[in-house]
Amino acid sequence: MTKALEGVRILDMTHVQSGPTCTQLLAWFGADVIKVERPGAGDATRGQLRDIPDVDSLYFTMLNHNKRSVTLNTKHEKGKDIFTRLIKHCDVMVENFAPGAIDRMGFPWERIQEINPRMIYASVKGFGPGPFEDCKVYENVAQCTGGAASTTGVLDGFPMVTGAQIGDSGTGLNLALGVVTALFHREKSGRGQRVTCSMQDGVLNLCRVKLRDQQRLKHGPLKEYPQYPNGEFGDATPRSGNASGGGQPGWIVKCKGWETDPDAYIYVITQAAAFPELAKVIGHADWLEDPEWSTPESRLPKLDKVFEEIEKWTMTKTKYEVMDILNPLNVPCGPIISMKELSEESSLKATGTIVEVDHPERGKYLTVGNPIKLSDSSSDVKRSPLLGEHTDEILAEIGLSNQEILTAKEEKAV
Repeated sequence: MTKALEGVRILDMTHVQSGPTCTQLLAWFGADVIKVERPGAGDATRGQLRDIPDVDSLYFTMLNHNKRSVTLNTKHEKGKDIFTRLIKHCDVMVENFAPGAIDRMGFPWERIQEINPRMIYASVKGFGPGPFEDCKVYENVAQCTGGAASTTGVLDGFPMVTGAQIGDSGTGLNLALGVVTALFHREKSGRGQRVTCSMQDGVLNLCRVKLRDQQRLKHGPLKEYPQYPNGEFGDATPRSGNASGGGQPGWIVKCKGWETDPDAYIYVITQAAAFPELAKVIGHADWLEDPEWSTPESRLPKLDKVFEEIEKWTMTKTKYEVMDILNPLNVPCGPIISMKELSEESSLKATGTIVEVDHPERGKYLTVGNPIKLSDSSSDVKRSPLLGEHTDEILAEIGLSNQEILTAKEEKAV
């Protein structure tokens, strides 16, 4: 089985999370990803949040699988020459530096096009053109400026960010799609192009249903939100706790053991089509004959009471027992699964969603694998590179002689 992106060479000028997410995904599909790092230091995440002294952190290893590492001082004249050769050698360059950093190195887009007209130059930025264009962004800043935080949290509480890295990793996924789309277009045009994804744009894209609700709010209260009918709606999409955010009301309810287990909960959706079976199983068949409860419209003002009754039943069962009972009844539900439970789930390991990797310095560890499965293109997960592990190999591939490599090392260009 061939790899989908085999033969594609990526010049990886990324660091931390958003850019490495993009290039790792491309590497999983077979692209040759050449990660350029500072001599003696490398990607900052190599040393961040270390759990083992003097060993690459999990933060780094879990974002840089299947890549090769070359150290390069791009401020050195010899380093700039090597960088120019790498641009000629590669199909795609990916970066997520602060605005203007690559330009200040002496390689604006116009110069890159001169060196390699087929080069695709992909960038993660914090913001698109506008008042924040030159601002630096981190994950939680993106969540706050992209609309996620303002619509997340308990009803009367302060805004909250989510534990999912929707700003960094979400934008990295967008950029990967942009890269492969540009590669496909290059097959027709013969030329490369710029690909840019902003983190604010990426977060807002994931918040589209909240932008939908902002417009609906002009025409009356949002009846599926828990503020209805007794709460007040302002002029902006409100926070909604654990409400489903869609046409089918849902909520998180307690399960057996919740007093001591912080994850003994389950999300239950009262989908109209399955509501009769749900009502029967929780002991409320009477609702089905009562016009005060029998229709979705009649239940909307009383959703808090509906979920109170559901919770009385779920508290007598474990979250997995609830799931086993409700799923055959076609009632949508999902247990709150902890990271510990996910890390031990055999089915996720069988599909390659969770993978065990062996590292020469830190030993074995778990990581997430490729979330995209192709039937005819294999995707495996290989360990992240040690700092500069492939420097000699890569410099030889772009045409440097043994003496030139030695000289570059002596001059600290690499």
